[in-house]
Amino acid sequence: MPGLMGRAGTLVRAKFSKFLDRAEDPNETLDYSYERQLQMLQNVKRGVADVVTAKKRLQMQTNKLEQSIVKLETQARQALAQGREDLARQALERKTAVQQQLQGLDQQVQGLEAQQEKLVASEKQLSTKVESFRSTKEVIKAQYSAAEAQVRIGEAASGIGEQMADTGLAIQRAKDKTEQMQARAEAVDELVAAGTLEDFTAGDQTQLDRELAQLSAGAQVDDELEKMKAELDSGEERKELPQ
Repeated sequence: MPGLMGRAGTLVRAKFSKFLDRAEDPNETLDYSYERQLQMLQNVKRGVADVVTAKKRLQMQTNKLEQSIVKLETQARQALAQGREDLARQALERKTAVQQQLQGLDQQVQGLEAQQEKLVASEKQLSTKVESFRSTKEVIKAQYSAAEAQVRIGEAASGIGEQMADTGLAIQRAKDKTEQMQARAEAVDELVAAGTLEDFTAGDQTQLDRELAQLSAGAQVDDELEKMKAELDSGEERKELPQ
């Protein structure tokens, strides 16, 4: 049973593969693959744009923090000049915290820049491959179209195409039916002549009546033939008398 199921599965896969091979159009397959590659290229470009956008936001935050550091340092100097060491200390502490935050942003910006460079390199590489595939695709499509046209012309000229094959089969079937009908007609004629089949168009006559009628007709023909011979003989005698 497992062996039978395995053979059945193999047969189904073979049939399905053959069906797919017939249904597959290389032109459509190549165009679909090219569209998929264009989509991947667009995704990479969107990724680059997203990274650049994120980097720009971090840079804007970095600029704000740098401005905040300058402002806090100025406030610390002013507070110290006015004898408010406590305020100056608070300003410097906030400045230190902002500087630490600024260092973290700088690291994030550097990471985004590295990621941007990788994505840009990938985009260029993928763009080159897509363009190369597009050129190859058009060449293959042109070659396939030319080969397909050549096959169709060859099949039409040699009569091995599907349409020509159907026409040949139709002609052969017509010949077979004609020969069968001719044989049937000859068989019917032979059976009628032999008296095996009754002629239903002859009214109430039986086979015996028809045979007697044929004998009578034959006798009548013989009589007329004899009369014609006699007339011919007498005519020849009249022609010979004047001599």
